[in-house]
Amino acid sequence: MNLCDVSTVKKIMARFNTGTKKSFGQNFLINQEIPYGIARESISYHSSVHKGKKSAVIEIGPGIGSLTSELCQVYDKVIAVEIDKTLIPVLEYTLGEHQNVKIINEDFLKIDLEGLFKKELDGYEVSVCANLPYYITTPIIMALLENARRENGTSRFTSITVMVQKEVAQRLCATCKKGDYGAITASINYYGEVKKLFDVSPDNFLPAPKVTSSVVRIELYSEPKYKVIDEKMLFDVIGGAFLQRRKTLLNSLSSAFPHISKEKISNIIENSGFDVSIRGEKLSIEDFCRLSDEFSRENNK
Repeated sequence: MNLCDVSTVKKIMARFNTGTKKSFGQNFLINQEIPYGIARESISYHSSVHKGKKSAVIEIGPGIGSLTSELCQVYDKVIAVEIDKTLIPVLEYTLGEHQNVKIINEDFLKIDLEGLFKKELDGYEVSVCANLPYYITTPIIMALLENARRENGTSRFTSITVMVQKEVAQRLCATCKKGDYGAITASINYYGEVKKLFDVSPDNFLPAPKVTSSVVRIELYSEPKYKVIDEKMLFDVIGGAFLQRRKTLLNSLSSAFPHISKEKISNIIENSGFDVSIRGEKLSIEDFCRLSDEFSRENNK
């Protein structure tokens, strides 16, 4: 069954009396080379890190299963999490030939990841793969990152391969001192390295979106590369630094930490080795770690 053939997709939708839903940001792929390429990019890095080990992948938003089907061919186990209950019977039909897939009808942002790992993924090395709806890209990526570490500090995921809006991909892959660099970029850099893989034009989807998409892969550090006194403080500082992008780091952090005097924040910035007139987008993740630790020391006085 070619799940990227337009006529096949339309017949399946008609058979189950459903269709793409704008509320869920659904756009189904109609070029088989795209899900094939995404699945291969995901497993190629996964296999290079865990050669010979049992592999599993969590797919978020499988739609009618075009990417899921490709993932089933390269991973030992696939967990497909779909929020749209009307697509569950569709997926059971389109993925019926695959014995290594489990379909879960839940909102990924509300799923019990710890429980999922214990119940379904014990003994597997796990990656994440998804064609993410544009409207919820950042919350899902941040939820994945926030749950990326086990209690012992090692990474729960090997990599996160996602298709996102091209503009978002540019932000995810930006380097400090560049215009697209922001809070999510710095946050990702704390957990791993992100690489842009390829672009996907609108004509590869049904319905066709108005923008170009890009596939990126976040290669997560197996163990923490950067160590800070307080991780929550780090992300509060990163978020605060970009709270008011056009303002200096001093003014932006003063708004984010109103309980700390501007004079103290100025001292914290200078003690971290920065000029008070610097802006947040000039700071690398190493810089943010140093700045965060200064805030933690001040907070612990």
